[in-house]
Amino acid sequence: MARATTRPIVKLKSTAGTGVTYVTRKNRLNDPDRLVLRKYDPVAGGHVLFREER
Repeated sequence: MARATTRPIVKLKSTAGTGVTYVTRKNRLNDPDRLVLRKYDPVAGGHVLFREER
């Protein structure tokens, strides 16, 4: 059961307000804060910041 506690599944939501989401895993020990990644938003047509939802 260590997999569920160490690397939880997180949902990344677009900051462009398009409603696009990505699902990924993150390491809680290395990234205790909310994850922010720059990924492609197909609705916006470019790369934007995606922030972790809780």
